[in-house]
Amino acid sequence: MSQKELPNENKSYETERLILRPMSLEDKELIFELYNSPKFIRYIGDRNIKTVDAAEDYIRNKFIPQIERLGYGNYLVMTKEGNNKIGGVGIFERDGLDVVDIGYSLLEEFEGQGYAYEAAQKVKAIAMEEFGLSKISAIISKDNLPSQKLIEKLGLKFQKHITLPGEDEELNYYETD
Repeated sequence: MSQKELPNENKSYETERLILRPMSLEDKELIFELYNSPKFIRYIGDRNIKTVDAAEDYIRNKFIPQIERLGYGNYLVMTKEGNNKIGGVGIFERDGLDVVDIGYSLLEEFEGQGYAYEAAQKVKAIAMEEFGLSKISAIISKDNLPSQKLIEKLGLKFQKHITLPGEDEELNYYETD
């Protein structure tokens, strides 16, 4: 995997309606709320973040090191109108995957408005154009049909079923051509 550049980890990006910037410790309340939402736990998993302090530790120990090391990682998704923190989107290194994984999650009240697609489309472009990644993957629960449709709309194609190390659930695995 070659990288064209390692941009400043504080760099932000914009879409028509959104601002994306690397997750920071100040986003701990959002991570606490998002990672404890029923849909996040059902489709992504329980990250055992039971307090706002635990959310801060998660950002410090998981998100920040990857951005510092690779230049990309988990980005806060914020609306331009109202500056609402609505979720996260990112490119992740994940145990059991040879190809970096795109992932996204939004607070439930912001779902169904095209924000996840808009944010994921931008992050996919950043990964490929700025970081020179030639492939991106996605793993999705078999029963998460809206996410499967979004990933296919992004141009990723179903490849196979996989189970990640230490997990029981068999997931759909998608990859760019």
